[in-house]
Amino acid sequence: MMRTILTMMACLCMMTMQANPVTDMLERIDNGASKKFKVELKKSDKDFFELDQSGNRVVVRGNTWVNIATGVNWYLKYHVGIHLTWNNMKASLPPMLPRVDKRERHETDLTLRYDFNYCTFSYTMAFWDWKRWQTELDWMALHGVNLPLAIVGEECVWRNMLLKLGYTKEEVGQFIAGPAFLAWWEMNNLEGWGGPLPDSWYLQQERLQKQILNRMKEWGMEPVLPGYSGMLPSNAKEKLGVNVADGGKWNGYTRPTFLQPTDERFHEIATLYYKELTALYGKANYYSMDPFHEGGNTVGVDLDASGKAIMREMKQVNPNAVWVIQGWQENPREELIGNLPEGDLLILDLFSECRPKWGIASIFQNDKGFGHHQWLMCLLENFGGNVGLHGRMDQLLSNFDQTKTNPMASHLKGIGFTMEGSENNPIMFELMSELPWFDGNIVKKQWIDHYVKARYGVDDPTLCEAWQILGNSIYNCPMGNNQQGPHESVFCGRPSTNNYQVSSWSKMSNYYDPDDTKRAALLMLSVADKYRGNNNFEYDLVDVVRQALADQGRVQYLQTMADYKSFRRKAFQEDSQRFLEMILAQDKLLGTRTEFRLGRWIESARSLGTTPEEKDLYEWNARVQITTWGNRTCADQGGLRDYAHKEWNGLLKDFYYMRWAAYFKALEDQMEAKSKPDIEKLGNGKYKGLSTDELFRLALEQEVKLDFYAMEEPWTLRHNPYSSVPEGNPVDVAKEVGKSFLMER
Repeated sequence: MMRTILTMMACLCMMTMQANPVTDMLERIDNGASKKFKVELKKSDKDFFELDQSGNRVVVRGNTWVNIATGVNWYLKYHVGIHLTWNNMKASLPPMLPRVDKRERHETDLTLRYDFNYCTFSYTMAFWDWKRWQTELDWMALHGVNLPLAIVGEECVWRNMLLKLGYTKEEVGQFIAGPAFLAWWEMNNLEGWGGPLPDSWYLQQERLQKQILNRMKEWGMEPVLPGYSGMLPSNAKEKLGVNVADGGKWNGYTRPTFLQPTDERFHEIATLYYKELTALYGKANYYSMDPFHEGGNTVGVDLDASGKAIMREMKQVNPNAVWVIQGWQENPREELIGNLPEGDLLILDLFSECRPKWGIASIFQNDKGFGHHQWLMCLLENFGGNVGLHGRMDQLLSNFDQTKTNPMASHLKGIGFTMEGSENNPIMFELMSELPWFDGNIVKKQWIDHYVKARYGVDDPTLCEAWQILGNSIYNCPMGNNQQGPHESVFCGRPSTNNYQVSSWSKMSNYYDPDDTKRAALLMLSVADKYRGNNNFEYDLVDVVRQALADQGRVQYLQTMADYKSFRRKAFQEDSQRFLEMILAQDKLLGTRTEFRLGRWIESARSLGTTPEEKDLYEWNARVQITTWGNRTCADQGGLRDYAHKEWNGLLKDFYYMRWAAYFKALEDQMEAKSKPDIEKLGNGKYKGLSTDELFRLALEQEVKLDFYAMEEPWTLRHNPYSSVPEGNPVDVAKEVGKSFLMER
């Protein structure tokens, strides 16, 4: 009996020693994959991973589980030709893995690798379940992330805190935003929009956050939990009798108010917040706080006292904790952080690839850098979760190289992914994730060729040529061009006679020839039959052809407007019809991949509801966010409409096409009216009593204006189903689109 017990204990001990997150991840990638690797966790004063060989197994060593996972990813990409990313997190490994004949070691001093923007949790992850989160956590480990923002379920903490402060359930519902808008509530930008949240939501998100944190713990990741920086509901002065600073407005929304650090209840309320946070999710070594985000009112606020109070309350929870703050626009203000101790603050230089704040030239340049504070160089890349190829390869590489020699970068501790929306442009995230591990500078041309081979598992000169074109054009937005994210598709814009950018703040500026994306698309189409069934290729084929069609759509739009302004009625009818046909062709193309289908977003939203009413609320959140964003005032006057626009199947056909068709019809009607004589109208008194000046103004060109919000809002209220299931073959439809719209006419 004793022998049996000892044997069982020994087996259990062996299982415990063998079980690790890397093994589990490998099995999720491919059944049986873990048996082909030997994983070795080794102590080291330096972050590293190492590839080696032991018999028939590939050895991956590292000093942390995340670094070992990074080594696995490196091996799969550059030794096997398997690229794991958002559109493809599973693979079929060969029965015998390629041998590592020479030990390969990579080291880095950049020990912190951060992930997520607050906006990512709404623009991309608003309706994720545990299955999708588990896949993302695998992606994070494969790409070296060890410092992820973890704000799922923050609303649960606030609900508990506010109820204990005397707020009613109804008042809490009026304060906390809906699921698609929680990010901007969390950043002190708005309150209540999209809510109120049902009880089931709080239960779901609390459970989900605990699952996420448990997995992060298994990986050895350091979660960045949301801390307390003074936010309270806008009625806190009346409700709680506290001294507050008015939060002001954010794009038409009332901001939460800011509790003055000198108020006697600041400590009480901060303590209550951290008590509720810790009770639900435990303590952390990093807390994220961003007071005064995007124009938050600081009038009458003692910023030095605020910074010290925020830091003091965090340190009472964990004396070793570090405050994580976003470097964005005027934040963090020097008055807020200048007197905080070195090592207690970590600044995310949020848009380092374009507008670095740490000291080198940019429109965000801070001549003093971040002083004595530690910081991370971050890749923002995407705004609003917009669909589009985009990158700043040369600028990213140059800015990163400068950190190696510039004294102002002496407190650089790592890198970060701070995209507003993810699941796009994998080439840029691969490049960023690899920067810390390279010994020396990256040669872009060589790196792109290696990426293509890893991405598709083949060494094809045609594909390399296509990607070199992209890498030197649309993926090479130059310094001085400060546009926010992708070159926006004209299909998605509210129509006008001078349509250019889609969202209010994109700051688009032409920097590449639209024929470059067409050339790349045609090259990929020329070898498309050869790579049918290659998942990464088919995804990229659809995405590149989509971009080329969008770029040619802008050319077609300009021709259509030239027809209108030249009063070429027949040409206008033909060219406007061709533009509309391009929108429908784009819709059909994107329908071949689930990643580009509106149904994926809508189905995810509805799946979280436990009643028909909840499902409808979540769907409304999902529809509004990607279209009007706000109500009429916030959409039109606040400029939020179409900020999160998407080139998606279903949305193109039913929403964007609707707007453009109505607008072209209005222009055509105007042209027709202007072509008819008005002499008979003079006799019936239509113009009787008008002055000469008034009659003259009638003869001038009148701008056609439509009430677009009146067209858009009804769509947000509908519940017509959209499917996530792909329709059509990506290669066949892409070839059809190429023949119709990318070949010379």
